[in-house]
Amino acid sequence: MQTRPFGTTGLSVTPLGFGAMHLNDARVGEAEAGALLNAVLDLGVNLVDTARGYGLSEERIGRHLARRRGEFVLSTKVGYGIPGFEDWTYACVLAGVDAALARMRCGHLDIVHLHSCPLPVLERGEVIRALEACVAAGKVRVAAYAGDNAELDFALGSGRFASVQTSVSVCDQVNLAHRLPALRARGLGVIAKRPLAGAVWTRAERPGDHAEGAYWDRWRAMGLDRLPTDLPPGEVALRFAAHCPGVDASIAGTASLEHFRRNLEAVEKGPLPTDLEEAIRSAFLHHGPGWAGLI
Repeated sequence: MQTRPFGTTGLSVTPLGFGAMHLNDARVGEAEAGALLNAVLDLGVNLVDTARGYGLSEERIGRHLARRRGEFVLSTKVGYGIPGFEDWTYACVLAGVDAALARMRCGHLDIVHLHSCPLPVLERGEVIRALEACVAAGKVRVAAYAGDNAELDFALGSGRFASVQTSVSVCDQVNLAHRLPALRARGLGVIAKRPLAGAVWTRAERPGDHAEGAYWDRWRAMGLDRLPTDLPPGEVALRFAAHCPGVDASIAGTASLEHFRRNLEAVEKGPLPTDLEEAIRSAFLHHGPGWAGLI
């Protein structure tokens, strides 16, 4: 795949990255996880995204990709879940970075996000200072924030983050009009999360998950099942998100190599036809003035 500059960070990323959340437990075998991770890199994808909260994911990345560390941009998320440390504290962020380095068997992390950190915690500033200390120590290359809404606005306005990961999809276009242009103007790298919107078009009933339930409602309210196209819904969703102006990369997670390969082929086709993209944007503008983003 061709790469794009990741904001002004000096990194370059492929338009589609691999979200490693689905490697989080033993339902995916160890050999299967290793084969999938290596195959993703073999396909030319150079962005791998994980998090402290994704179970076995970080350990498996370290186990199977440490020898190929120079071939990809490694992104993770911290702030919680470190035994012996209170969540969302200076010490927890420092310990989280050290733990991620050990689990993924590497000397530095390319992008580290504060993972959906609550706004009052961001405003106190100690977790941001901790992440900045990790950058100064050479453990982290890019200090980042992952989230949406008021927290994303704070992260953008603070001037202390070099990149963000935020929701962009056919069902979640809240960031398109103002935030993405502002992020781009300030040189921040942008990773689009949830580009497939939970693939809600495959669900016969409303999902119980908060985000996927909201996306299911929006899909139907917007009439996205009646778009003027013969393209598969998954391809439409991926091409829309990956090629939005201001998005440097989108991340799609799966435990199936064949599924990921199809996702990659869709993104490589480039942007959607202009009339189709305009129809999707128009449907959101018509139905979604009161829709907030999702965490």
